Amino acid sequence: MSGHSKWSSIKHKKGAADAKRGKLFSKLSRAIIVAAKEGGPDPAGNLALQNAIEKARSYSMPKDNIERAIARGSGAESDAQAFETVVYEGYGPNGVAVIVEALTDNRNRTASEVRHAFDKNDGNLGTSGAVAWLFERRGVVLVAADGADEDELTLAAAEGGADDVSLDGSTYEIVSAPEALSAVREAVEGAGFTVDSAELTMRPKTTVEVADEGAAKKILRLMDQLEENDDVQDVYANFDIPEQVLEAVAV
Repeated sequence: MSGHSKWSSIKHKKGAADAKRGKLFSKLSRAIIVAAKEGGPDPAGNLALQNAIEKARSYSMPKDNIERAIARGSGAESDAQAFETVVYEGYGPNGVAVIVEALTDNRNRTASEVRHAFDKNDGNLGTSGAVAWLFERRGVVLVAADGADEDELTLAAAEGGADDVSLDGSTYEIVSAPEALSAVREAVEGAGFTVDSAELTMRPKTTVEVADEGAAKKILRLMDQLEENDDVQDVYANFDIPEQVLEAVAV
């Protein structure tokens, strides 16, 4: 299991179990607002909005909240705010590549806070394109392995347009092209499977193994501090922390 997959799993569980719902929903709403503003309120013709809604559903965001965010973004309500997408790239401890995706109404504030998080944890914020080439955008649907028939799941995923289905610990990971994410989720749910999460992610092409507990702590601390930032939507990294080290530093 790759370090990035581990981090994605940790992140999802953390969001579902520990994060304050108001803060989480605020981030999800912001993504929907921006997507609706830039591409219109119809998910069928707006891939970004479609994917933002998929992610919100994965975190059990109420339908009313989603609809209000779409209305704000499409201009149906006068209090819509002007957010813009900003991507930061850099390196954390041990040369781990990190991508930070943010939606902000104040570039200077967000850049300063992100840079501070990198500096504080022995990292370096780089220029645009510094590490993006080490990742690729993919759609990922997660289904609990308990009680799931792999052959049936694989067939359903393929019918939805998925590229691959693999077992990652206690979870099946279904990977697709970004534009196929919604169709894959619908096909999997239509076949009777329960989807734990469905969202776009940046998957690393190569990973950096981090076996030292001290370095692992710094990397995970950097991830946490970045994700706690109100403007940050997602954080991706290419570290590979062995299970025993991950368990030791997570105590």
